[in-house]
Amino acid sequence: MLSRRDCLTYSASTIAASALLPRLAAAQPGDVIKRAIPATGEEIPIIGLGSSATFSELAMADDLDPLKQVFRTMIDAGGTVFDTAPSYGRGSAEEAAGEIAADLGLTDQIFWATKVNVAGFGGGSADAAEARAQIERSFDLIGTDPIELIQVHNVADIPTQLGILKELKAEGRVQYIGTTSTFKQQYEQLAEWMRTEPLDFVGIDYAVDNTSAAEELFPIARDRGIAIMVYMPFGRTRLWNRVAGHDVPEFAREFGIESWAQFFLKFAAAHPDVTTVTPATSQAHHMLDNMGAALGRLPDASEQQRMIEFIEALPEA
Repeated sequence: MLSRRDCLTYSASTIAASALLPRLAAAQPGDVIKRAIPATGEEIPIIGLGSSATFSELAMADDLDPLKQVFRTMIDAGGTVFDTAPSYGRGSAEEAAGEIAADLGLTDQIFWATKVNVAGFGGGSADAAEARAQIERSFDLIGTDPIELIQVHNVADIPTQLGILKELKAEGRVQYIGTTSTFKQQYEQLAEWMRTEPLDFVGIDYAVDNTSAAEELFPIARDRGIAIMVYMPFGRTRLWNRVAGHDVPEFAREFGIESWAQFFLKFAAAHPDVTTVTPATSQAHHMLDNMGAALGRLPDASEQQRMIEFIEALPEA
């Protein structure tokens, strides 16, 4: 499997990626595109930071300096949204992030999004006391109360765990609540909860080669006033494999795309129902590149379709 680093190594896009760094570094935080959270109208940047994959792996290391640089880069470039979960890296990602933010004095500048799941993926009865304990640990590790967003991870026992989140929201300890799923077999279940529960957010997988959520779930979110946090805009490594050895198409430069990461991220962020996109990374220069997708303009509907068709024409890895 090719990583993002491998893809850049094997592609002429390396040159473009290097050339764009000075432009991104010169951008001001106020330049980034923001979207409003439907429940309140609060605006957040369309690009944030996730903590799965390599971030969670590095969070278990003794040296957290690389992740400190990632956080510093995100904030300096105008980003604020950080998505994590107790299950990422055996809890280390959430813990490391709280420590890093405190060390850098950034805790209050971050839009914190974490999760609760003590029932296992996909269902099962959750122990309410254990769920409450997990949430309280998140408050302790992150170091802030209230937390901006807590979601039930992968629609696991919504009645129990969302019930607890509703209580915390009523108490003012959580600003927004929701649930997530990155499994298509859970979409029907997720759609039902979206229709019947007072969700502020949902977290969903969405990418240029994976658009089914736009048909099945985005319309419900629009009708119900639910914000969408996009996960897996790179398809984990799937899209990096597919574009390896190919240059970013010239037409994409018309709306400010200078790297494959920006191609994937601008596509995901361009859908009007999407509120924010949170790709994970453990490298500061990747974070800076990602934030470049929040600058300039986003592709319109016809340009998004052209992006889809371009990727579809490439052979699958």
